[in-house]
Amino acid sequence: MGSRKILVVEDSPTMSQLLTFILKKLKDVEVVAVHDGVNGLKKISEGKYDLILTDINMPLMDGLKFISLVRGDKSNMNKDIPIVIITTEGEEEVRSEGMALGANSYITKPVKAGEVFDTVSSLLKA
Repeated sequence: MGSRKILVVEDSPTMSQLLTFILKKLKDVEVVAVHDGVNGLKKISEGKYDLILTDINMPLMDGLKFISLVRGDKSNMNKDIPIVIITTEGEEEVRSEGMALGANSYITKPVKAGEVFDTVSSLLKA
């Protein structure tokens, strides 16, 4: 199948490293990590990704705004890419808003490696 690219948009260096470590257990995966939504948009404008994991609470641009911009850009080749929200925000209202904006899945921190691995694996196969 060749290499698949996953974009991690996460402002916490520790969480970013953990997610990268988990994702590298998948076969043929390249992980690109950035620390906010502004840099996330820049990365997806530069190339095609197979999946995005994004935090909600970040500086400059939060994850909900990032998702809405990815989904709203009709010229963007990544507008249909699977998006997984990974956040400390457990409230149903935030979860509903993220899903309504176009996220495919939602994982609450603290993350469990198995949950991240299974969610990403299933979305990459879809």
